Amino acid sequence: MSKTNNFHSQSPYCVLCGRTDDCPEKYGEKRTYVEYNLTVHYYCLLMSSGIWQRGEEGEGVDGFLITDIRKEVNRAAKLKCNICKRKGASIGCVAPKCKRSYHFPCGIQKECIFQFMEDFRSYCWEHKPVQKFPVKESRGTSQCTICLDLVEQLPVYTVLRSPCCKNAWFHRECLQYQALSAGLFFFRCTVCNNKDKFQKEMLRMGIHIPEKDASWELEENAYQDLLQCYQHCDVRRCLCKKGRDYNEPDSKWEIKRCQCCGSRGTHLACSAMKSWEQNWECAECRSIFAKSGNYSRRKKHSLATSEKTDGTTCLLEEPPPKRPRQSPASQRNFLLHSPKIMCQNNLSSCSHVELPASNSVTMSLSPLMSNRNLSLRKKGLKQRSKVSNILKELKLQVNTKTTRLNINAENIWNSALKGFRQRNFSPTNTIEIKFTNCKNRSKTDTSASKHHFFQLLMLHIQNSSLFEGSSAKNLSLDFQALKENLYFEAGKMIAVSLVHDGPSPGFFSKTLFNCLVYGPENVKPSLEDVADVDVAQTIKMIKYANSLSSLKSTMHNCYEFLAAAGCLRPVTTLCDKNVLVNDLLIHHVIKRILSPLESFRQGIKTLGVLEKMQMHPDEFSSVLCHKPERLSAETICDLFTIHSSSDANEIKGADFWMGYLQDVESGESRVTLEDILLFATGFSSIPPIGFDPEPTIKFLHIRYPIGNRLLNCLELPITETYEQFKKKMEFTIRNTLRVERE
Repeated sequence: MSKTNNFHSQSPYCVLCGRTDDCPEKYGEKRTYVEYNLTVHYYCLLMSSGIWQRGEEGEGVDGFLITDIRKEVNRAAKLKCNICKRKGASIGCVAPKCKRSYHFPCGIQKECIFQFMEDFRSYCWEHKPVQKFPVKESRGTSQCTICLDLVEQLPVYTVLRSPCCKNAWFHRECLQYQALSAGLFFFRCTVCNNKDKFQKEMLRMGIHIPEKDASWELEENAYQDLLQCYQHCDVRRCLCKKGRDYNEPDSKWEIKRCQCCGSRGTHLACSAMKSWEQNWECAECRSIFAKSGNYSRRKKHSLATSEKTDGTTCLLEEPPPKRPRQSPASQRNFLLHSPKIMCQNNLSSCSHVELPASNSVTMSLSPLMSNRNLSLRKKGLKQRSKVSNILKELKLQVNTKTTRLNINAENIWNSALKGFRQRNFSPTNTIEIKFTNCKNRSKTDTSASKHHFFQLLMLHIQNSSLFEGSSAKNLSLDFQALKENLYFEAGKMIAVSLVHDGPSPGFFSKTLFNCLVYGPENVKPSLEDVADVDVAQTIKMIKYANSLSSLKSTMHNCYEFLAAAGCLRPVTTLCDKNVLVNDLLIHHVIKRILSPLESFRQGIKTLGVLEKMQMHPDEFSSVLCHKPERLSAETICDLFTIHSSSDANEIKGADFWMGYLQDVESGESRVTLEDILLFATGFSSIPPIGFDPEPTIKFLHIRYPIGNRLLNCLELPITETYEQFKKKMEFTIRNTLRVERE
C-alpha cells in the first residue's frame, strides 16, 4: 500500500484510506483530480474527523479545500488504525474518553456506525447505537420486503427493523441500496410508506441517504411509454380486413380499450358495440371480477353473435368450454381398472400387454377400461398433482440443517408457539418433532411425528379464537391476539405446514381466501360470512324489509349498531337497503378485521406461499377452503405403485389387494382405508405436497404384512387364498395401530 501523503504523482490509491477499491455503494464515489494529483473516496473525506467544508459548493472537492485535505492527510498519518494497525486513520469515535481511530473501510468491516447527518459522527464497534427491542418480544424469521429473502429477527449489525412497522425487518445492505436509488425525497418504509420517522431511524443507524432525486426520476424519457395509447384488437376473431392495429376514429373500426386495465382492446364492430359510450372489459378482467364476486354475467351463451350493419354476423370471444359431467356410477368404475404395477425381470408371462423395449413397464391388468374413462381418470390425477408440484417447488428452499421442536401434544399451541419463536428456528430448516409426553415413540418415525404434530396444530388453529364461523371460517377480532402477534404466527404455521408435509387446513372461507389472494378491497362478502347470530339477524331484517316504513323502523331499532358501523344514513327508497346491507357486510366481515388480516397475510408470506397462492388460486383454494375428500379405494389404488415381477402369485396378490380395498370401502372389514394408509406411511391422510418417496407395494414370501414408513413401502404376504390375505391384513394392521395408540 502506498503512503497516503504522497501528492507528487497521480495514484490510484485513496489518500485517506490507502485502498484502490472502487465501490460507490460502500465507500462513496472514488474521485480522481488530475490537477491536484489527488484520488479520494467521497465517504472517507466526508467522515474524516479533522476536516470541514469551508469552501463554496464548487470550490475544491465538494467544498473541501485542497489545503485542508492535505492537512488532514498529514494529521491522519500520525494515527494508527485500531483495526488494521496501519497509519492514516482519519476517523475517530466520538464517544467520550474513547480514543479509537480507524480507516473508513476498516470501520465498515468492523461494523462501526457512520451517521451521514449533522456533524457526521462516527461510533466504534463498542459505542455504536443499537436498536432496542422488548425483552419478551418473540424472535424468528421474516421476509425482507426489499429483496424478499428471509431475514433473522435479531439485534445485529446486518439487520435493521423498521421503527414504524412491528413486523418489518430489512437487511442493512438492501436498505443502503434502496436509499442510494430512492434518494432523500423517495426513501421511505416499504410497508407503511412512512418517511420522516423511518428516515430519522435509518440515519441514526448509519444508512446514507443522499440528497438527490430518485434514480428513476433522473432517467431521460423514462415514462415515454405511458404517453402511448394501446391500439390493438385482441378479440378471438378480428373482422377488420386492414388488420388488428387499424384504428379509424368515429367509425365501427375505432379501437375501444378495456375500461379496467386499458391493456387490451377491440374494434367496436368486432365486439358488436354500436357506440363508443358502451363499456367493454377484456376476458382477463372479467375472470378476475368473476372470482371476486363483483362481476355479473351479461352473456348466457358460450357463443354470442350479433347483427352487423352490413348484415353479417360478428363472432365474440368464447368462454372456456364446460367440463364434462361424470356419471353417478363413475365412483365405482375403478373396479374395472388395475392398480399401477411395475413389471420386472421375466416379462414373457405378461402376454396380454404390449411391452416396450425396456425391462420395467407399467402394466394394465384389465383390458375392459375404455379410452374415455382412462383419459378422465388421468385428468383427475393430473389436477390433484398440480398443487403437489407447486409445494414441492417451494420445498426446494428447505435445507438439511435440522431444528428440533419439543412438543407437548396436550398443550399443542403453546409448545408450537415456543418452538416457532425460538432463536434458532428457521422455516427453511428441516423440522424434527419430539413429543415430550410420549416416551415410547419410535425415533425413526420422524415424518409421521411431524405430520401428526401439524395435524394437531391445524385442528387447534381452526378452533381457536383467531377464527369465527362453523365450517368455513373467517378471521375474528381478538385484541389480545393482535397485541401478541398471534395472527402472524398462525399464518406462518399454516405456510410452514403446507411446505413441510403437513395436512390440508381446509377451513378457510371463500371470502377469507379471496381477501388473501385478491386483496380485501376486491372482495364482496355474503350474509353466510357473518358468524355473530345477532348481527346476522339484524342484517337479515334490513335485507328482507318489504316496505320503506318497516325498513326505517328496523334501522331505528338498531341505531347503535348502524352508528358503530358508520352506516347511519337517511333512506328515501326501499332500494337503499341493498347498498346499506352491502356496506354492513363489508364493515363487519372485512373492515373490522383489517389489522388481523394484514398480520395473518404477512405470516402466510412465509416461504413464498402467498405468492404461489396468488399465481395459482384454483389449486390452493382446493387445499385451504375444502376438507380433503374421504379416502376411497380408487384413491388408495392410484396412490400405491406395485413393484412386481411377472410371477403368477404376485399377479394374484395384486387382485387380492384390489379386492381387499373394495371390501374395506364397503364396510366389510374391521379396518378403514385411513388405517391402511397410516400403517404404510404413518400418515392418516394424503398431504397436499404428496409423499416422498412415493408409496409402493411389494409382494414377498413373508408371514405378515410390514409397513416400512421410512420408504413408504407396504410389504404384503403372498397367500394361496383371498381369505388368508384378508385375515393377515386385518390382524396385523389392527394390532399394530392399537399398540401405537396405547
